[in-house]
Amino acid sequence: MSESGPGPTTVDRLRGLDAATVHDAAGRTGQLAPRIRPVLPGVTLAGRVTTAACRPGDNLAAHRAVAAANDGDVLVVTADGDLAGYWGEVLTVAAQARGIAGLVLDGGCRDTAALRRRGFPVWAAGVTVAGTVHVLPGLVNEPVLAGGVVVHPGDFVIADDDGVVVVPAARIDEVLDAATARAAREQRLLRGLVAGATTIELLGLLRVEADTAGGPAGSDAG
Repeated sequence: MSESGPGPTTVDRLRGLDAATVHDAAGRTGQLAPRIRPVLPGVTLAGRVTTAACRPGDNLAAHRAVAAANDGDVLVVTADGDLAGYWGEVLTVAAQARGIAGLVLDGGCRDTAALRRRGFPVWAAGVTVAGTVHVLPGLVNEPVLAGGVVVHPGDFVIADDDGVVVVPAARIDEVLDAATARAAREQRLLRGLVAGATTIELLGLLRVEADTAGGPAGSDAG
């Protein structure tokens, strides 16, 4: 008698979705500021979060986060949007050697050609040639404010070409279930469109037009 293997992990399920769908399923919460963009386009990054907060012009916290992270983790590092080079090729090689899945950085990075060549997924607030020092320890594995969102160690993150979304660990099962159902509905919608239906029909927009024809929804306009 054959036995089925283990089901998909939380990260597997998250990776199979897209950031926009997860954002909608989470009640349109958790989006990091749109300034944080991928250095390596066309990639989806998902994983559990290790956090770090760097002091201005100092990236020691990023080094400490690499040493503290577990295999498969995603680093979420904040420098309050400062565009010094908090990350480059040296940290990329160190992170890959430890099995770190990728980086979301509310700050600047450099060595972008090397990052793309090495295939390491990075989302950053900007690119610069400016370097940093590594003197001040900063914070590691504590709550941080990155891209306008409070991120806790152990939260989950998904990032793709559309942006970055963080889901609190306490909500991940709920959000994944809602996002999976939403993705299935969208696939049915796409099949209907290919078959010749319109978005007006499939999304019930004729009913919306009828509801609003006499005035704002819920008004007494005749």
